[in-house]
Amino acid sequence: MLNITLIGKSDTGLIRSNNEDAFLVSPELNFVALADGMGGAAAGEVASAYFVRAAWEVFSQNSNQNAPASLKRAFELANCYILDYANEHPAHRGLGCTAELLAFVPGGFALGHVGDSRTYLLRGGEFKPLTQDHSFVQELINKGVISVEEARVHRMRHVILRAVGQSDKLEVELIHGDTLPGDVFMLCSDGLTDMVEDARIHEILSRKHSLDQLAQDLIDAAKDSGGHDNVTVVLCRIEEDPDDTASLLKTAVQTHF
Repeated sequence: MLNITLIGKSDTGLIRSNNEDAFLVSPELNFVALADGMGGAAAGEVASAYFVRAAWEVFSQNSNQNAPASLKRAFELANCYILDYANEHPAHRGLGCTAELLAFVPGGFALGHVGDSRTYLLRGGEFKPLTQDHSFVQELINKGVISVEEARVHRMRHVILRAVGQSDKLEVELIHGDTLPGDVFMLCSDGLTDMVEDARIHEILSRKHSLDQLAQDLIDAAKDSGGHDNVTVVLCRIEEDPDDTASLLKTAVQTHF
């Protein structure tokens, strides 16, 4: 049996006065969620809260045996919540969020992704992104127009091409794969990746620390680099349970929204 340890942390950063990020960690239901709100005037935090609410509602009513369908339903429900809110509050029209939703199933995982929040996997010393940003600069990178280094300082780097709550039709990218003992999954808002390069994140995650300390170390690294945005990190580590008696997931529900 695999034992999965989960932790999430969020910080306002050094510049912003409020936190528009949200996360949900649910060991009982085998999933984690992260959202980064956009829209300003408190509307961004409304959108991200709606996303984690929708994720909870869907996964508390459905089995993870059909995780891809549950992922898609959670995104669609959040999209409806945010659009309805915008219609009822015209001053907040344009609010939305980027989002990651990761569900664990026997022997594997299913991941839903929209926007420029990210999910990474550290496995056997190799650190790689599982997602690709739905952004203008990522399109330029894919076409070979600019490099990754140029994208980090491009004047259009914050232009998002896909977000929850922006239109009636939402295209959700679904990703799936296996899980192995020792795997560490990291979900994060762009408040981390805009401030800290992947090589530095890899170095921090490779430390022999608790997940709680690693999450704090990542947030501290973002703040040490300027802390220009809210920064949220969710970590999931998979280990083989030698006694085969522990529950599948061993942390209490943690939320921030």
